[in-house]
Amino acid sequence: MTDQHGPNGAYSEVFEEGMDLKQAQTVHRIRANSSIMQLKKILVANRGEIPIRIFRTAHELSLQTVAVFSYEDRLSMHRQKADEAYVIGKRGQYTPVGAYLAGDEIIKIALQHGVQMIHPGYGFLSENADFARKVEKAGLIFVGPSPEVIDSLGDKVSARTLAIKANVPVVPGTEGAVDKFEDVKKFTDEYGFPIIIKAAYGGGGRGMRVVREQASLEDSFNRATSEAKSAFGNGTVFVERFLDKPKHIEVQLLGDNHGNIVHLYERDCSVQRRHQKVVELAPAKDLPTEVRDALLADAVKLAKSVNYRNAGTAEFLVDQQNRYYFIEINPRIQVEHTITEEITGIDLIAAQIQIAAGATLAQLGLTQDRISTRGFAIQCRITTEDPSKQFQPDTGKIEVYRSAGGNGVRLDGGNGFAGAIITPHYDSMLVKCTCHGSTYEIARRKMLRALVEFRIRGVKTNIPFLASLLTHPTFIDGNCWTTFIDDTPELFDLVGSQNRAQKLLAYLGDVAVNGSSIKGQIGEPKFKGEIILPELFDDKGQKIDTAEPCQKGWRNIIVKEGPEAFAKAVRANKGCLLMDTTWRDAHQSLLATRVRTVDLLNIARETSHAYSNLYSLECWGGATFDVAMRFLYEDPWDRLRKMRKLVPNIPFQMLLRGANGVAYSSLPDNAIYHFCEQAKKHGVDIFRVFDALNDIDQLEVGIKAVHKARGVVEGTVCYSGDMLNPHKKYNLEYYLSLVEKLVNLKIHILGIKDMAGVLKPRAATILIGSIRKKYPDLPIHVHTHDSAGTGVASMVACANAGADAVDTATDSLSGMTSQPSVGAVLASLEGSDLDPGLNVHHIRAIDTYWAQLRLLYSPFEAGLTGPDPEVYEHEIPGGQLTNMMFQASQLGLGAQWAETKKAYEQANDLLGDIVKVTPTSKVVGDLAQFMVSNKLNFDDVQKRAGELDFPGSVLEFFEGLMGQPYGGFPEPLRTNALRGRRKLDKRPGLTLEPLDLQKIKKDIHTKWGSVTECDVASYAMYPKVFEDYRKFIQKYGDLSVLPTRYFLSAPEIGEEFHVELEKGKVLILKLLAVGPLSDTTGQREVFYEMNGEVRQVTVDDKKAAVENTSRPKADPGDSSQVGAPMAGVVVEIRVHEAGEVKKGDPIAVLSAMKMEMVISAPHAGKVSSIQIKEGDSVGGSDLICKIVKPANAK
Repeated sequence: MTDQHGPNGAYSEVFEEGMDLKQAQTVHRIRANSSIMQLKKILVANRGEIPIRIFRTAHELSLQTVAVFSYEDRLSMHRQKADEAYVIGKRGQYTPVGAYLAGDEIIKIALQHGVQMIHPGYGFLSENADFARKVEKAGLIFVGPSPEVIDSLGDKVSARTLAIKANVPVVPGTEGAVDKFEDVKKFTDEYGFPIIIKAAYGGGGRGMRVVREQASLEDSFNRATSEAKSAFGNGTVFVERFLDKPKHIEVQLLGDNHGNIVHLYERDCSVQRRHQKVVELAPAKDLPTEVRDALLADAVKLAKSVNYRNAGTAEFLVDQQNRYYFIEINPRIQVEHTITEEITGIDLIAAQIQIAAGATLAQLGLTQDRISTRGFAIQCRITTEDPSKQFQPDTGKIEVYRSAGGNGVRLDGGNGFAGAIITPHYDSMLVKCTCHGSTYEIARRKMLRALVEFRIRGVKTNIPFLASLLTHPTFIDGNCWTTFIDDTPELFDLVGSQNRAQKLLAYLGDVAVNGSSIKGQIGEPKFKGEIILPELFDDKGQKIDTAEPCQKGWRNIIVKEGPEAFAKAVRANKGCLLMDTTWRDAHQSLLATRVRTVDLLNIARETSHAYSNLYSLECWGGATFDVAMRFLYEDPWDRLRKMRKLVPNIPFQMLLRGANGVAYSSLPDNAIYHFCEQAKKHGVDIFRVFDALNDIDQLEVGIKAVHKARGVVEGTVCYSGDMLNPHKKYNLEYYLSLVEKLVNLKIHILGIKDMAGVLKPRAATILIGSIRKKYPDLPIHVHTHDSAGTGVASMVACANAGADAVDTATDSLSGMTSQPSVGAVLASLEGSDLDPGLNVHHIRAIDTYWAQLRLLYSPFEAGLTGPDPEVYEHEIPGGQLTNMMFQASQLGLGAQWAETKKAYEQANDLLGDIVKVTPTSKVVGDLAQFMVSNKLNFDDVQKRAGELDFPGSVLEFFEGLMGQPYGGFPEPLRTNALRGRRKLDKRPGLTLEPLDLQKIKKDIHTKWGSVTECDVASYAMYPKVFEDYRKFIQKYGDLSVLPTRYFLSAPEIGEEFHVELEKGKVLILKLLAVGPLSDTTGQREVFYEMNGEVRQVTVDDKKAAVENTSRPKADPGDSSQVGAPMAGVVVEIRVHEAGEVKKGDPIAVLSAMKMEMVISAPHAGKVSSIQIKEGDSVGGSDLICKIVKPANAK
């Protein structure tokens, strides 16, 4: 396989399209005119960034360039940057790394194509004396030291001997290379620990281990020798004492063929991880002058002693007393040579090539007296490693690659480009970023600026870690040591790139391929245009400025004077105030609680003006809390904070389920107190505290928690049944008794919650009138649903009977299972003493927004066409009715809706005619659907209770986990259904241990990296929902910024739309195309244009039927399943089926990007289900095996 771009290779691209070959030949004339050598062609036996670096200088020297590449590297950039490129061997002949170690094959390619010089780069064959010898034997020039010098210095033990002979200090170590564990142990017996084991024939951190105790010595020796053999073809090592906290200082050397040696000053390479350099700087910042001079002189002396030629590096360790010890000489160009070039202005690669061609240092102007330094330079190696996972190499496709640039920034890149595939076969470095400044601090700041400029998406990088490192005080001072990274855990408190745009595109791509995944959505929105915001005008016809929120409103009393003063003011108010439910219960009842935060915020400022005289705005808590996370992928606390900022004047009201908080079952008391504290702090004013069974003990928990948080306590009675029916147990006496108990708990306001809309006007008059007569100073607020169509009449009756506030919803979202129409209630009270004090024109203007928005949310409509007076029979709450219709459809019971409503009545009777509001309404609903699904009637359930598998909610109710129902539990149904399960006779919270909120906070931080008290509260209410939400956000980012139109459906091809990520940061997006289905992967490519740049995302087509060839993934929730910690190749398996292992025993060894990692047993047990064999490639989290715990293990 060959890849030639014609005689001009890559350089034909500098000429205009259409120029003929004769004209293009001028590129060689351009080179010839700048020629300083007679040699014409150079081959670089390497890959990645270093061949590209060498090609650039070679082109400046008018040389033609040849690249070689493995089959796996056929798409790499270095192949494209050369004039000619040739594959090494045939496909499958060599391993990906083995191809670049195939010296004979590379020399053969060089001879076939007229190459005169071979540059080995660094790594691979660069320190292989046999290769250098064969190059010269073939009549070619090896750009590097002589084979004899490589032999004497490339072997660290030989270099050490030379240093001792030259009287250069060295660290105590073995006299020669060792390949037996016994020799290593003999050394430690004499010199003790710590020691360092190093590969004798190579560097770069491979084959290197620090050992601090006897227990890990043998395994470390085995790993080091294995890595050395894999990387360099020779597994011998040597051992020396390990110095604690030394600096790693290296000296750049150049020698010609005539015995002349110069140094180009030193580099500080102390910032390392696993002995792999991460950040380098030149010159060393605070090395004393006398130490520097002595160290430089010793480096030159050593090089002269072996008649060194070409480029090389003498490496030293400098201890904390500034004593230096020689380590080795690397007989090759180094990765970090760029910083020396920046401070000296000398092109080291040019010097290498010209020296190899016969030039002397004097001819090149490189005498010691002419070499000086200017300023400082820092180099960062940007790699595809994940610092948060111990620098595990990441693999995959680079989706976005935008690099840094500008004054003082130099980039030496390899495979860093959009579309590049990062494999586990090679080193993980993408690009070297080098910054030069007149001072160390200027260079450091340039580097930080450059790192921030990078945008790399699709694979993890170490950029967040590098930024953390460069801002650490120790680095700022320039005082790092070789184990600084390992010794400084705070470096891993990373502030990574949010990657918001690419995550957003991943979601948009998924919608383009698979459609919306939002539960309950049927079809696409009917409205896809721009929603027009209303304008408000004052009485004089002047437009009201709604750019800023209104400041006038009832909330000011709460803020300035407190809950008690607010309650008194409400009671003293002459008119009947209104609470608007549009922002919560109205859309819960009609649109399955699916209205998103962005659509509330869009009308928020206008609402603050139009509804400034509201008693309250019901906008939070209840079902909206978990649905925000569960289905809308939003943080409910973020919604609360943003709403509060835009509506500072109207009191916010939330729904609190007593001892349940906003959950569906009882929680420990401290969770309720913590939740109320956070809710009050972030914007809730009035807490409507209710209990699904009107259990006063349950109510008391919530009421006391709100009191402690200094919120307004609206203690609430849930209205159920028909008070006018003498056969119903919920009569006037029942309600008055309950009100008395609430008053004794010092509530500020009394709430009457008619969740099913069964409070008839006559009953309203009697109930409210009776309460008002008994408690003349108690403010009363009535909530209802308009399910039967009598809501307006009932609310007017309440107002006339003495209620201080009643509920309404904007006209377009009112009626049926929602609340009564605000327009209708205003009209009914107009001209009376009970006028709510709202401008009807403003209210209608706001409604034009909601009329449009309802069409946008049309996919969630329940299809209700009018009132349902049958509600007086079945008593299904308004908020539940639409959800039950959806659930019935999902269960295949849609055609049996009438039967389900009838079953709801029977289920209620079976349970003892309970109060029906979340969560008890769910109990009745679940039992009803269970009865319809299993074709059970009232008698069937009674008779077969001992054998039926009741829904979980029904059993929880019978256990007493939801509190104690008025009149007690139905017997013997309860006993028969429970079959020996516990029966609580007091509130369940008394049996629950307090939550360890600090542990929850710590666990969230460990798992997700950031945590707030609001996160703790969310987790306490809904642990699994919170976890799923965070996983979704981790994958797709914050979608609350996405306009609803594109959240629910894909844009048209070619349609442009905008997404504002934050103030001043807007993405301009356009869907370009959806690619064809891949038969092998079942995926499609989706192409978007983002801010004029084409971006591509890969999406699983969930409708595609493809053969699944992927490996099973380990379940992170199952401790018996052992997963691969990263992508790589299995080099060794240490266990067998049915074998016994102890916790920490090695299971297998994985190699990725030349790094080996031992996969250990998470606990003791027996090995089963081994999924791998040696040589297999595995992905991250692929199942390796299972470790089954012993039967007696806990």
